[in-house]
Amino acid sequence: MLPTYLLSLREGLEAALIIGIVLGALQKIRRADLAPTVWFGTFLAVFLSILTALFLTMLGLRLEGTAEEVYEGITMLIAAGLLTWMIFWMSRQARTLKAELEAGVNKAAAGSGKASLFWLAFIAVVREGVELAFFITAAFFAGGYEDVSANTIQTLTGVVLGLGTSILLGWSLFASTVRLDLRRFFQVTGFILILFAAGLVAHGIHEFNEVGWIPPLVEHIWDVNAVIDETSVFGELLKTLFGYNGNPSLTEMIGYFGYLIVVLILFQRGTIKSKVQAAQPQT
Repeated sequence: MLPTYLLSLREGLEAALIIGIVLGALQKIRRADLAPTVWFGTFLAVFLSILTALFLTMLGLRLEGTAEEVYEGITMLIAAGLLTWMIFWMSRQARTLKAELEAGVNKAAAGSGKASLFWLAFIAVVREGVELAFFITAAFFAGGYEDVSANTIQTLTGVVLGLGTSILLGWSLFASTVRLDLRRFFQVTGFILILFAAGLVAHGIHEFNEVGWIPPLVEHIWDVNAVIDETSVFGELLKTLFGYNGNPSLTEMIGYFGYLIVVLILFQRGTIKSKVQAAQPQT
């Protein structure tokens, strides 16, 4: 539940911020009559995102044997790639996102109006929603689905709580005096999600080890299940959150730590660069 909560919170807050900025810009230029168009694009994007999540999950559950392992491996690697792209995209765009969106709203209101605003809202939300659909599917499979009902309930609970929290935070930012350090929020959640993405990479490699697409090199470089059993409650939590495997292959660990080292270095460099840019006087 925790991984899907964090993912839904992060993606939901990004979407809420975008829609909040768009609606706020419409109020500034006194074009509140265009707000229903924004909401229509938003709700249609949410509906499409839900269908995508259901399709991806049901397709995975219908597959068996090698096809199932290949599908899970591909889904996890795609989700890890999307998650990495999303983290770096937000870190780059956070400072200019509001200005760019407001400029887009002003241009749309002065031109074609409803059509442009519909697509602005739809594309912004559907991007976050489809990404979240992949993340949810990957998290679902990463947690194992021997007990499909229990895993489904945990996944849906995390999604509902995460999106609910993001909506409350988004509303609070634009409708009250509640302040949130967004830069710090995205830094912290970005670091946690990098760990989660590293786990997805390791999970994906594990699935490809199973089908023989990637050789394990060393099948089990250690076995610590006697200390933390990966089938225990704590082990399952670590497995879902950080890709824990009590007896991983060498290629799993190469993928895990290789991804972690490279992405954390790039993330840290991006964070330092953002701080320097924020400290520079605006011209």
